[in-house]
Amino acid sequence: MKKMKIFLVLIMSFLLIVGCSNPAGSKDNSSTNEKVLVYGSNDYTSINPALYEHGEINSLIFNGLTAHDKDNKIIPCLAEKWDYNESNNTYTFKLRKNVKWHDGKRFTAEDVKFTIESIMDPKNASEIASNYEDIINIDVKSDSEITLALKTPNTAILDYLSVGILPKHKLEGKELMTDSFNQNPVGTGPFKIKKWDKGQSITLLKNEDYFEKAPKLDKVIFKIVPDDKARTIQLKAGEIDLAQVAPKDIPIFKDQKGFKTDIMKTADYRGILYNHNGGFFSMDIAKGLPNALSYAIDRDSIIKTILLSYGESSYSPLQLGEYNNPDIDKFEYNTYKAKEEIEKLGWKKGKDGVYEKDGVDLEFEITASEDDAVRVDMAKVCAQQLKEIGVNAKATISTELDWENQDATIIGWGSPFDPDDHTYKVFGTDKGSNLSGYSNENVDKILQSARETEDNDEKIRLYKEFQSEITKDMPYTFIAYIDAVYISKDNIKGLNSDKVLGHHGVGIFSNIADWDIN
Repeated sequence: MKKMKIFLVLIMSFLLIVGCSNPAGSKDNSSTNEKVLVYGSNDYTSINPALYEHGEINSLIFNGLTAHDKDNKIIPCLAEKWDYNESNNTYTFKLRKNVKWHDGKRFTAEDVKFTIESIMDPKNASEIASNYEDIINIDVKSDSEITLALKTPNTAILDYLSVGILPKHKLEGKELMTDSFNQNPVGTGPFKIKKWDKGQSITLLKNEDYFEKAPKLDKVIFKIVPDDKARTIQLKAGEIDLAQVAPKDIPIFKDQKGFKTDIMKTADYRGILYNHNGGFFSMDIAKGLPNALSYAIDRDSIIKTILLSYGESSYSPLQLGEYNNPDIDKFEYNTYKAKEEIEKLGWKKGKDGVYEKDGVDLEFEITASEDDAVRVDMAKVCAQQLKEIGVNAKATISTELDWENQDATIIGWGSPFDPDDHTYKVFGTDKGSNLSGYSNENVDKILQSARETEDNDEKIRLYKEFQSEITKDMPYTFIAYIDAVYISKDNIKGLNSDKVLGHHGVGIFSNIADWDIN
């Protein structure tokens, strides 16, 4: 009898444990009928759109003065409308009066002024500061009106004002880079942060007071799954509902019921960045090599084997749109041309078959971040292709990239918006996202002129000239534009699969307030 009682106690204990447990990533909404979306996300250490441009979560928590519609055209957001005075390069914005921060405080023009000045403040080291460097005066006229005066025209400024606005009352007088706000952000967006379990998940609740309309989803959980393979496993197991995966994982879901695959076009390209700040390519002996090495990369084979043809060969940072220059040198795969160009620079093959010059071997590393399977595979294939022509290239997989000292890395950039974005700040001398230390005086002049002109025909001409100029002194070896592969449960409705996405496939959540789960 005593044994029986012990057995019953154990059984009851087991049932209680099972009944109360809720493994990470699983959802039991039967009692509340909550609509919960679990997204397989990269990890975050800080959420602050004024400092860090890469953050899919930003668009859920924050709003900008402007936004982009389904076709990536500029539309009003926190600003109801605006006027532009061409004679003095001044924009006047009329702001919405019915917007509240997640903590209930009212949004005003002071928040806009605070945000832009914070971005422009050098001590904050914002990645996007160069986007706003033409602003010379910010004048708050009232709680709902603000003017921005520019020293010269900047036709991209309305795009850049889609950046998330910060609450002045939460951050004034504080250190923007280190404040706890970055781990507990307050915005005006359709979702507000509820809980952040470091390295595990970030839970967002719908903003019932959202100025446009309350979202249909009750909760969005960013589950931290930085590894592509792990995302695929968790998708299949039902632990997450939506994630971006590597192209090679598409077949896993082809015949799986309950899943939907969206192949979405992006303006996101990959290439080999040659580092002029330090490492091999900072030496005088390496001058001219990026052009020569570009002929040694077989882009078509990379697209077929790594991207499984979900992408296209790249030769320019602007080829997907009206600003493309198709007449430039595309550095098409030609091993004979590659070797010829290397030898023109004074390199000769040694007894080991590796090129050398002045006692230095043509030897360098191509790094790739270990949590990006596509970049890792590209680094390996590019290194092998370079070895085949006599370059001792080595692929190195890293948990953290050393931008100052690495030789080269697989880089990614791209914007579906104004062509100034991810050109001026990426290729302009000493600009915020110029991670390679690339400097070309002619490129600087062209990009400056292009952002200032309001004549679109002239703008097209200038950007075509920019593309022609960089072929004389290549900053990168361009490899491919990649499609974004999103796998989701088929009961998720509202995704705009026709939208052209940006760098890292960012933009899928642009219409999150319209999403639903059936």
